[in-house]
Amino acid sequence: MTDRPNFLFLITDQHRADYLGCAGHPVVKTPHIDAIAARGVRFDNFHVATPVCMPNRASLLTGRYPSAHGLRYNGSDLSYRASTFPQVLRAAGYMTAAIGKSHVQPMTGFPAEQRVDPASLGLIQEAWQDPPADYDQEMPERYTGDELYQFKLPYYGYDHVDMVTGHGHDCNGHYAQWLRAQSPEAEAWRDPKNQLPHNYSCPQAIRTRVPEALYPTSFIRDRAIDYLEQAAKSEDPFFAFVSFPDPHHPFTPPGKYWDMYDPADFQPRLPYEAHKNPIPPMRWLYDRWTNGERVASGQEAFMASEQELKEAMALSCGMITMIDDAIGEVMAALQRSGKAENTIVVFTSDHGDYLGDFNLLLKGALMLRSINNVSFIWADPRARAGAVSHALTSTVDIAPTIIERAGLKPYFGIQGKSLLHNLDGSSALRDRLVIEHQDNMARMGFKEACMVRTLLADEHRLTIYKGETWGELYDHRNDPDETHNRWDDPAYANTRAHLMEQLTQELLANVDQSPRARRRA
Repeated sequence: MTDRPNFLFLITDQHRADYLGCAGHPVVKTPHIDAIAARGVRFDNFHVATPVCMPNRASLLTGRYPSAHGLRYNGSDLSYRASTFPQVLRAAGYMTAAIGKSHVQPMTGFPAEQRVDPASLGLIQEAWQDPPADYDQEMPERYTGDELYQFKLPYYGYDHVDMVTGHGHDCNGHYAQWLRAQSPEAEAWRDPKNQLPHNYSCPQAIRTRVPEALYPTSFIRDRAIDYLEQAAKSEDPFFAFVSFPDPHHPFTPPGKYWDMYDPADFQPRLPYEAHKNPIPPMRWLYDRWTNGERVASGQEAFMASEQELKEAMALSCGMITMIDDAIGEVMAALQRSGKAENTIVVFTSDHGDYLGDFNLLLKGALMLRSINNVSFIWADPRARAGAVSHALTSTVDIAPTIIERAGLKPYFGIQGKSLLHNLDGSSALRDRLVIEHQDNMARMGFKEACMVRTLLADEHRLTIYKGETWGELYDHRNDPDETHNRWDDPAYANTRAHLMEQLTQELLANVDQSPRARRRA
């Protein structure tokens, strides 16, 4: 087993691709992530399978699109029937660990929605039938006691779990149990009413009293270091998934990271007025903002003023630099373990954040590059140091790449492509890519939960919305910032028809093929 590589997989939450030093950001400092990129290959045209936490994390694990693996929107769960690449590694003798945020099962305290009374429709309620299983292992009630909650293992292929759920300073899971054991003031620290004084106006900016050493990023750093120290004692290869909940809102960088960056040093690039013909949901959000009706306290996208955006940018960068500092310590522990030379280090994020584009914050059904384009860095002795690949790549490509690099075979039905042939910086992989999005409730002015499909191809972005007569078409050669929608432009009618045909072909190609026939019919 010792000839197989180890994997240290680092992932952030709601972190757009251009907010790294190695990606050219002029302000944020990320020297440790930059160092990983300097000894590997950075994919700058890497996109999510869907710009939402749970379904994209499930796509990462399975190498399949949400329409295939079934976790299509937040609040659902990844079926235990689904095969994952950690299962493949574990079956081949790898030690596997999930440290930090997992989020392939619901993690909020909201009550379950009432389903249709089975007596009214018979006893079968869903098209898929799972055997009875525990899909609530990430739920808050599992972590209310003083005794550390014990996961039912393996968990989607992981045989070690240090769970962190939630966002910002108010995380739950094993972290919350640990934090309560550190201080009787833990809950008071996390109450927004007790936050430290500040003059920020940005919604969801909370100056937390949680000390830096007890913040979720530090907990995950320390558990990752503990795991690497244990892995050093074994001859078996390891896969460690180290997942930070930041810089996802609320904006709560602790201690020195709160005012590490000055909002005056940031400037939103694209005001709402830069868009020549905004689509209806963008106009709806603008109207809510200008009429004083916006809702800026939850998970849904909203529009904000220039000052609010600059503050959100500064606080996000504080959270990012704290993660970078933690990654530096984890990398030092990897070096001490004696296994660094045979360890592939990966860095990515589950999706991005509008973070000022057209005055928007957070994420939603507007398929902008800022939420779909995320970092992907692969540092491997086989990779050309400091290479940059422009290959059109996706979250679904991660699973087959790791499986092949481990010398193993992918399971039938995997939909991504291995990136091992791109480690020299090559851009040859595919010439078009689909991004899915499906909501579970009506938002942003839609009359029903929206279903969206996006095609990236031929230096264009085409997006269609189920049931709507309007759509989006942008020409990236002449309009890289997507400020002029050409959907109804007669000059682009042939382009639109061509891209619609390509999208149809991609949707056909992405239809689930599993399970395959056992016999000839």
